[in-house]
Amino acid sequence: MENGNLACTPNQSIKPGEMITFGTYPQLEDGIELPIKWRVLQNSGSELFILSEYILECKRYHGESADITWRDCVDINWRDCDLRKWLNDEFYNTAFNAAEKEFIKTTHCTDNGDGSPDTEDKVFLLSVTEIKDSYDLHGKDLRRAVGTDFAKTKKTDGCSLYVYDKTDKDNYTIRNGEEVGCSWWWLRTQGNKPSRAFFVGPSCSIRSYANVSLARDGVRPAIIINLP
Repeated sequence: MENGNLACTPNQSIKPGEMITFGTYPQLEDGIELPIKWRVLQNSGSELFILSEYILECKRYHGESADITWRDCVDINWRDCDLRKWLNDEFYNTAFNAAEKEFIKTTHCTDNGDGSPDTEDKVFLLSVTEIKDSYDLHGKDLRRAVGTDFAKTKKTDGCSLYVYDKTDKDNYTIRNGEEVGCSWWWLRTQGNKPSRAFFVGPSCSIRSYANVSLARDGVRPAIIINLP
């Protein structure tokens, strides 16, 4: 992973598009924890809205068993899905210590999909509206994402992050001076059926048809930090 201008303590001078580190999570193939790199999406002066720069995990939107296939999807919403529970429990408690948790705001999440209730989350995925609203400032670069080595390892629940390996250059990005294939990643908004969810897919597009039990898509957590 490349080096950048990182700030370990949130502060009011950080501009949208800049990077900070906050919390830690396994990122190497052997599970070694490293500081999490976040891209600042917004700075209100009192809060930072940030998104993990890398895909940190590969998880199903819903379903935890290794025996589940993409055909086994069920109707589910963001409020009740397994991925939301994992983000706000296991990930939250793994990634952040007690002092860091003091900065993290409980966020009222809307745009969760037709008939999908609003939620109150410490950690969440971006919605369709949030990823579209970010385009003017961040462009396609925000949507291009690669997984950490840890995210790319096949998990015991059967999840295995898809990494693009074909010829369309829109599906690659440069990391450490090397061209690497991007991976697709989940959004929280319910898809074009109750058993599907939106995701960022081919050529930085926003797609609505991922079965919630797909085991190929990545997780880029988002949080809002209260500034001191």
